[in-house]
Amino acid sequence: MYVPDVLDPLAELVKRRHDPVVVQTVRSTAAATIAYVVALELSKEPAPLTAPLTALLVVQVTLYATLTRSLRRVEAVVVGVLIAVAFSVLVGLTWWSLCLIILAAQTAGYLTRVGDWVQEVAISAMLVLGVAQVTTYAWDRVLETLIGAGVGMGFNFFLAPPVWVETAGKSIEDLARRMRQLLLHIAEELGSQMAVDRAAARLYEARRLDHDISQVDAALRQAEDSVRLNPRVKEGLLYRVVLRTGLDTLEICTVILRVMSRTLTDLAKARTDEPLFPPDVADALKDLFIHLAAAVESFAVLVTTQVSANAEEAESRLSSELVKAHASRDRGADLLLRRVQEHPRQWQLHGALLAEIDRVLDELDMEQRSKRLMEELDRSTREKGERFLFLHKLRRRLRRGRRTAPGRSESPGGLCP
Repeated sequence: MYVPDVLDPLAELVKRRHDPVVVQTVRSTAAATIAYVVALELSKEPAPLTAPLTALLVVQVTLYATLTRSLRRVEAVVVGVLIAVAFSVLVGLTWWSLCLIILAAQTAGYLTRVGDWVQEVAISAMLVLGVAQVTTYAWDRVLETLIGAGVGMGFNFFLAPPVWVETAGKSIEDLARRMRQLLLHIAEELGSQMAVDRAAARLYEARRLDHDISQVDAALRQAEDSVRLNPRVKEGLLYRVVLRTGLDTLEICTVILRVMSRTLTDLAKARTDEPLFPPDVADALKDLFIHLAAAVESFAVLVTTQVSANAEEAESRLSSELVKAHASRDRGADLLLRRVQEHPRQWQLHGALLAEIDRVLDELDMEQRSKRLMEELDRSTREKGERFLFLHKLRRRLRRGRRTAPGRSESPGGLCP
């Protein structure tokens, strides 16, 4: 028997258990509650709300974001507390000292590079300066902040947050499907008399892909953060580079599609009383756009799949579609050249359309993809090495020191003389 309206919200929540909003809500609520319980035991304040507030602010859907926000939050509170203690000793609380403390706190926040927590420095300083027993309240506030940040980080270490790579992959595949749909719509209308308003609608559809790109980019940034410092991910760099370079390729293709739609719109304006292309040219270009659509979708599957067998299948399908697309492109180019030689009207638009098709084919090319992927991997590895150059040097010195320690030989056999 169906129970109306009672279990529907719960069922919807269960369905959306992998949604970032749902995950963030549940995790932050649990962390804030735990932080408050811990602070009640450790803090002297009767209602230590700073601890759950800190946990609520620092717990994010990824471990990397939680760690960075925790450190900056603690840094901001400590800086604010130190400024407040100094001001309470020197001048106390007056209207002009309040003005100075806000100015000093925000300046210190910018100098210490606490990021978005600059205002937190001033808030902590004002709250501490406004109480009677400054020193006691100051250290209680620091303690509660440390408790909240510690619970937030511990919450993510013991209950590792989800890895959002699959979510980002689905976003990339959805973007590719919308691009495929646009290419198929264009293919269907190449041999017909296209009204200008319908051509403009296709151009608007291509422009909307820019908004889709920004949404996919946000999902991908979240996925990149989710694999950083995550103990459940062994090849985080590879995941990030594969998805990022894949999205970059699709982004370039969306720009080309927008220009291509503009070219076809201009052609529709010039040929209001006739089809865009003669039947033979339209058939060749239709086959070309159909293969382009399939290639875009196969490319998205290739960059998002994590199973080697599926990746090989997607790569084979992409290669096949690109071969067919190149054959259709050559046939269409020969037919267009013949038509232009007979009737050179709008020849520049024909050339622009072919150039845009060539750019899409070049972006989807497998060799181009491999080259870009290797370049990005090399760049990321080089940047990582430069970031931790000091640690690498220190490790080499320690190893060299152990090898040359007294009583040990530097000879390959390791025998003392």
